[in-house]
Amino acid sequence: METVYINSPLGITKIIGDDNGISVISVSDVGTNEISETIPEILKDAVFQLNEYFEGKRTDFNLKLNPKGTEFQQKVWKTLLEIPYGKTVSYMDQTKKLGDVKAIRAVASANGKNPLWIVVPCHRVIGTNGSLTGYAGEIWRKKWLLEHESPTSQQSLF
Repeated sequence: METVYINSPLGITKIIGDDNGISVISVSDVGTNEISETIPEILKDAVFQLNEYFEGKRTDFNLKLNPKGTEFQQKVWKTLLEIPYGKTVSYMDQTKKLGDVKAIRAVASANGKNPLWIVVPCHRVIGTNGSLTGYAGEIWRKKWLLEHESPTSQQSLF
C-alpha cells in the first residue's frame, strides 16, 4: 500500500492504494498531516484526476477502485457512482433504488462509511426535504462540493 497527502481546497487529502486500486481517499483539516513531497507512481493518476476535479476540469473519474467494506456497503457505494455530476438524490431515492425502503438508516450509515471521498460521491445524497443532512466530511464541505458541481447557478444552492 502506498499513501500520499495532497493539498485540496477543502483540507489535506489522503490517498491510499496499490496495484489492486485506490482503497481510501479522505480529507482532514489543514495541518493534521504533512503534504507529501513525492507522489508514488501508483497514485499519480488519482492525484491528477482529483486536482482536475478541483480545478473544474473533470466531472467524472476513471480510477481503479478497491474500497474495503461489507457486501451491503459495496452495493450502496455502487449506487453512489450512478449519481451524475451536478445532480443530487435523496437518501430515500437511493434506498428505493436498492429495493428496500425500510433500509434507509442502513443506507445512510453505509454512505457515512464511504472510504472514497468525492470519487464515490456520497456528497450528492441529501435529505428528502432538500437539506444537507449527514456528511462524514462535515456539512460545510458537502455544501462546497455541491456548489462546485453546480457552477451555472448564480446564487448559493443552500
